[in-house]
Amino acid sequence: MPDTHLPGRRSVLAAGAAAAASLGASWLLTGCTGAAAAPGLTAAALPGTPDPGGTLRIARPPASDAETLDPASSLSAYEYLGALYNRLVRVGADGELAPDLAESWESDAKARTWTFRLRKGVTFHDGRAFTSADAAYTLRHILDKATASPQAAVLAPLVDPGTLRTPDAHTLVVPLKTPNAEFPSLLTHYNCYVIPDGSAKGIGRTGTGTGPFKLESFAPAGPGRVTANKDHWAGRPVLDAIAFYSVADMSARAGALLAGQVDLLSQTNLDFATARVVAASDRATVTRVKDAQWYVLPMLTTEKPFTDVRVRQAMKLAYDPEHVVKAALQGAGTAGWDNPVPPSDPAHIAAHPAHDPEQARHLLKQAGHEGLTVDLYTSSYDPLFTPMALAYQDSAKRAGIRIRVRTAAADSYYTQIWMKKPLMATYWFTGRPVDQLFTQIFRSGSSYNETAWADKEFDVVLDRARAETDDTRRRELYGEAQTLVIERGGAMTPMFADRLVGISREVRGYAEHGFEFDYLSIGVKGA
Repeated sequence: MPDTHLPGRRSVLAAGAAAAASLGASWLLTGCTGAAAAPGLTAAALPGTPDPGGTLRIARPPASDAETLDPASSLSAYEYLGALYNRLVRVGADGELAPDLAESWESDAKARTWTFRLRKGVTFHDGRAFTSADAAYTLRHILDKATASPQAAVLAPLVDPGTLRTPDAHTLVVPLKTPNAEFPSLLTHYNCYVIPDGSAKGIGRTGTGTGPFKLESFAPAGPGRVTANKDHWAGRPVLDAIAFYSVADMSARAGALLAGQVDLLSQTNLDFATARVVAASDRATVTRVKDAQWYVLPMLTTEKPFTDVRVRQAMKLAYDPEHVVKAALQGAGTAGWDNPVPPSDPAHIAAHPAHDPEQARHLLKQAGHEGLTVDLYTSSYDPLFTPMALAYQDSAKRAGIRIRVRTAAADSYYTQIWMKKPLMATYWFTGRPVDQLFTQIFRSGSSYNETAWADKEFDVVLDRARAETDDTRRRELYGEAQTLVIERGGAMTPMFADRLVGISREVRGYAEHGFEFDYLSIGVKGA
């Protein structure tokens, strides 16, 4: 089914418009279902058991022509990864670390050396046995500068690839440069899927992993197909195959879903108007993934007026996050209160300064910026950027702050606006372990530090938290780190948004953890 054959918005969505018009805000409850376990991490589709076999058809946004199946790459074809590969460690449905290719792990008393006991009897798609050499090679590949992996910034300060040890075929020893009691959680990232020893040159084309599906075909930014790995170590997947289609825009993807041409919209957060139509249809529905994305208004701390911490504090005190959730999300989310750690994370602290426009005015006057006027950049790249910007604009005017919302082109937003303009809108997917979140996005010098915030005290607290082996004390230190981000940092976090996923009413067993679903258990009715 070529992308050009997928129906457009007008031809399909019009049929559901009348039904959608009769729906009020209640559609968010009646049209969606959710799992009770692991709030913030899990969603479920329609109840029931899928029939064995069948093909799941997934529509995904178009990607770069340089897209690759190398999981370590910044250009990895994300939707394929969980089907083709396994990690050493994964995040379970309860939000806790769970075994994958590593059956167990332990550290020395100082959390300086970690030992992973690897699963036996696992084979790659090409028949090779999985061993500790593959696990060590995967880490070295991530850390190789030529790979340019986003995860290298997180692991390189901790791991010297030359010190990795494989005392036997099923044991991996990872000595760390500095103690880190959270190290196994850093291996749950999607850049950390395990690849065969020596496979770097070809892995981007072959997709050879230990996962529940094998690659049949793949075209960068185009269609592809994976088929069931009948010999998968965790058992055969329910499905026979998954077919991927690259579809240019959200309207066309939603149209294909409503026409019964695809079964799932991957990496698509439906806008409210489209979600209402989908939820009202006979063929599809909408499932909510609670607090799946956290939305940010980053202030570039190297650019005036945000070089002054009083201005940053004023910008945060000036607006009411509850108003933003109500106006921008229609209640489908949670107020962030400028804390990037999701409320479902055990390390999350609820304490925060209250909305106080008068104190914001006072701080701006102190800083010499009374009557502040600033540009806030947004785009249609994400359907919530502009509603969030307008809600912030409306709320902040009570503090005398004038926000001029500027709309930039979506196709160049992350090359021309992000980390270049002093104030803009962006978002991240939740599910990062707290240490990775802070290291990757807030630590001084990180390439993903979108506010360019550099705070020595924050870095020291983060280092102390990593080295702390007492769970209670470590959580307290991560709490201190959150307080510093809230009070001094450049990131405003107005809200955590529920992601609205379009899904066929024939799909069963859809369970999402973080931003990935269970490839083993998902299936279709009447296959």
